[in-house]
Amino acid sequence: MTFYKYQGTGNDFILVDNRNGAYSGLTESQIKNLCNRRFGIGADGFMLLNEKEGYDFEMVYFNADGREGSMCGNGGRCIVQFAHDQGIRKTTYHFIAADGPHDATIEDGEIALKMKDVEGIRAYKTDSILNTGSPHYVQLDPDVMQLDVFKEGKKIRYSKDFAEEGINVNFVEVKEPDHLIVRTYERGVEDETYSCGTGVTAAALVFHHNDNGFNAVNIETLGGKLTVRYRRETDGSFNNIWLKGPAIKVFEGQISTEVL
Repeated sequence: MTFYKYQGTGNDFILVDNRNGAYSGLTESQIKNLCNRRFGIGADGFMLLNEKEGYDFEMVYFNADGREGSMCGNGGRCIVQFAHDQGIRKTTYHFIAADGPHDATIEDGEIALKMKDVEGIRAYKTDSILNTGSPHYVQLDPDVMQLDVFKEGKKIRYSKDFAEEGINVNFVEVKEPDHLIVRTYERGVEDETYSCGTGVTAAALVFHHNDNGFNAVNIETLGGKLTVRYRRETDGSFNNIWLKGPAIKVFEGQISTEVL
């Protein structure tokens, strides 16, 4: 199997061109093995680039545990760069993922991805819950770089309200109104990742600095910097949400199906 490895701010993915359907039959166990950092290639997730009528392509995303996942923002940016590298050249890309259609552009060597609209934010105790294509829990932390994200994130993810369906847990430090530091424990990976695109999007919406109108937020993650820009409406909903950052091809290769 020919594969390609991409990363977006340290969030890394295995991608394969599946437009001929050759890899549609991969099992949960096989995908889990591919993502294993000891016995496989190693990645936070696995993606198929599929043909889809009416779209430039379809993004099918699997978590590192081998199960098909919900939307992945950094994965979405990486698959756009992958599509470009595979010869799909567009001014604006229009593709479909688990949470519906997305647009994307390549701007100044980075990928800007339009995320789904968000109806609102739900309070949970002193924290916040929202869905930005994947479900997210957002908690303020005054010194996020000193936090044990694995321990604290796992505690919330496996608490009684979230254990069954799972939730991604984001810890956010507000440096300035338009500058956040975000660390994320991701379900499906069941560990902290270097970056989470839907997670930083969730953090930006929760800590919006303009009550209504346009916002632009710079976000630091362990793996690098991202930008989220969006519009907040008077009813508390959000639209025109764009996640922008780098998407880098790391290497390509072939893996024997025997190891799967």
